[in-house]
Amino acid sequence: MLPTGTHNYIELAITIAPALFEPYIAILSEEGIEYFLEDDDRLLAYLPESLWNEDKEFAVRSLLEETFGSVPPYRASFMADRNWNAEWEAHLQPIEISDRFLIVQKNKEVSPKPGQIVIEINPKMSFGTGYHATTRLMLRQMENLDLQDRKIMDIGTGTGVLAIASRKLGNRHPILAFDNNAWAAENAVENAEENDAADIRIELIDAEEELVKNLREGYDLILANINKNVIDRILPVIRNYASEADVLLSGILVYDEPWLKKLLKRLGYVNIKTIYEDEWLSSLVRTETAAKS
Repeated sequence: MLPTGTHNYIELAITIAPALFEPYIAILSEEGIEYFLEDDDRLLAYLPESLWNEDKEFAVRSLLEETFGSVPPYRASFMADRNWNAEWEAHLQPIEISDRFLIVQKNKEVSPKPGQIVIEINPKMSFGTGYHATTRLMLRQMENLDLQDRKIMDIGTGTGVLAIASRKLGNRHPILAFDNNAWAAENAVENAEENDAADIRIELIDAEEELVKNLREGYDLILANINKNVIDRILPVIRNYASEADVLLSGILVYDEPWLKKLLKRLGYVNIKTIYEDEWLSSLVRTETAAKS
């Protein structure tokens, strides 16, 4: 199922060094661009035709110039309706996250290592294929946590991979996973069913608008693989309404780590563990009060 609205897209073909793909994806995501492909020295970014106009182009150019000092060569092209999912899937290969986790596209044959957990994902261009470092970082953090008796909330679930992984790591309680993208929420439902991951409540809701109501249900581990701007807005809310909960964060670039440290200090969080890959980091944080108990 394609996203609600037009199936026509605008392709932004941006010519940059592959080493810059990750930071550019992070920055472009702040403008609501969610779908990307890597093609040699071009980053291909896709957004619905209905969202592309002079104001959006100006906003993208301004953000790139502010962040990187210049706007690289790019071409905006109209892409007529096509089987987007088939084209996206054609680029996907199995991803070994660690000795514990292997993510594979649905119906592709793999030979996992002994004891390796296999998660089958039919991504439909949703975030959480394992191709992005932030997803891998979250999974590597999670595999070292005792999740069995945690009540888990997954904010911005994408493909549902983190919620599914929680269940496969032995979690025994209901899990709430949600996204504000209808395509992602439906995809997460399909992936949970495909992986026999039962009792995961997947909803289409806006984290910022309905977060307080859901936090009051008493979650003690919150997964938030989102982006800096959203983290900046929702972490204070989590602090106020779920002060005893551990929060596992990602979607943060390494050069934003000073910002994160200041935010954590202001809110009374301590950093339990931070790990890194490429330009990205993931931090497990806990309030000072909870850390002392």
